[in-house]
Amino acid sequence: MRFYTEEDIRAFDNVRFLHIKTAKAGHLFTITLARPEKRNAFTPTMAEEIIFALACAHYEADIRCVVLKAEGPVFCAGADLNAFHDASANTINPTLPAIGEEARLGDAFNELLKPCIAQIEGPVLAGGFLMICGCTFVFSVREATFSLPEVKRGIWPMQVMASLLPVLPQRKILEMSVTGKAYSGQEALEMSLITHLVDKDAISQEVDKLASQICNSAPLAIQCGMRGLQKIQNLPQSEQHAFLKSELDKLLQTEDAKEGALAFKEKREPIWKGK
Repeated sequence: MRFYTEEDIRAFDNVRFLHIKTAKAGHLFTITLARPEKRNAFTPTMAEEIIFALACAHYEADIRCVVLKAEGPVFCAGADLNAFHDASANTINPTLPAIGEEARLGDAFNELLKPCIAQIEGPVLAGGFLMICGCTFVFSVREATFSLPEVKRGIWPMQVMASLLPVLPQRKILEMSVTGKAYSGQEALEMSLITHLVDKDAISQEVDKLASQICNSAPLAIQCGMRGLQKIQNLPQSEQHAFLKSELDKLLQTEDAKEGALAFKEKREPIWKGK
């Protein structure tokens, strides 16, 4: 990952997050946005904290799935513009290792290469899309809304467009950006902005169920598959099948592939090593 090195992550236990919370249970890693008094609007420091947590999940072999959730009634109101334009309004976290490049949430989520589930229980606005578009699955309650209101403030969701492009048609991206309209959970589902629409009293259970399923699946195969899907987008169509065949050939030689075949033959659950 370009933002933090594997060596940086060794300091994880010494980091005291200011704006997020993290928890690890088995193979599951949970990141919680914890700035509810500011509607979880992220500052430069909060963005770095999120990216550092993602880097930990990326490098830690034992982590197989990430859940992203938020405290308070709003999932994320986007960037805290005051903190981005006025350095004095941004509280520095002295326990956080120095980031390698300018914090870009969209790129950080792309580089995670492990399944990430967003648990949405309130409105998502503006830069909050950088996070949900970077998640593999997005569970939302029916009451949540989704909007890009930047144009009403004389600006434009520039980076958000890059995150939205793999998810939505260009015309829909322009519609959302030009109008600033708030879309309902049902509308978000119909346009494939989210993947699951569930009742509020069931969302935690549904997210946990999928996370458990992911954690029990072959981690190396998932990571290789996600990386392969990313790479073929930059290859001519005439080269895609050959590239993916070579990736499958490499995967077939792994310990996990051999264990999967043996477990199937012996009618038992496989014991994954991620190797």
